[in-house]
Amino acid sequence: MHRYALVAMWLTALVFVAVSCGRHGPLTGESAVSDVPPSPAATSQRSDTQPPRGIADSHAFTTFMASDGSFTVDVPVGWVRTTSPHGVTFTDNVDRVEIESRTGTVAPTPAWARLTELSAIADATSGVKSGEVSTVTRSAGRAILLTYQQDSVPDPVTGKPTVLAVQRYEFFSNGQTVALTLVGPVGAHRRSLRLRITDSFRWAR
Repeated sequence: MHRYALVAMWLTALVFVAVSCGRHGPLTGESAVSDVPPSPAATSQRSDTQPPRGIADSHAFTTFMASDGSFTVDVPVGWVRTTSPHGVTFTDNVDRVEIESRTGTVAPTPAWARLTELSAIADATSGVKSGEVSTVTRSAGRAILLTYQQDSVPDPVTGKPTVLAVQRYEFFSNGQTVALTLVGPVGAHRRSLRLRITDSFRWAR
């Protein structure tokens, strides 16, 4: 019996030593690496799967009212405002919104815009191409849409112009035509911005 007791004590000691040595490293399945921050590559991969936000989703807007109170339209906050005999322009780098109002006019038609306006724009503007005319519906009603491309003023460093995408929306009511012209670089994602601005247009009287 005494011999069996010694053997049992010896086996117990061996098991205790083996277990103690096995606890020096993390056990499989434990969250030993949970405190390690994810790698930049993994973080970037997750963020790239998120849908990008458009400028209209992330930018604040303010309401512009015509000097005669005839209409209002929302424009981005912080864009530089300039006034000319032709109307008002809000600019941010090469992006801009031009607002022009004419009274004593008749309702524009796609045929008139195609034959008359696009030709006049091409004669007065550098690099005009790909002119198209269509009709669209916004909150204020139907509008004639002129779509074309033009060159910007040449860059002072490179001497090269930027190709700009232009969308000119013409709204008409009671002898007054208001043109909203939205300009931005070709290929830039501006759909939400264009929709936000043109859908905010309202006749005020």
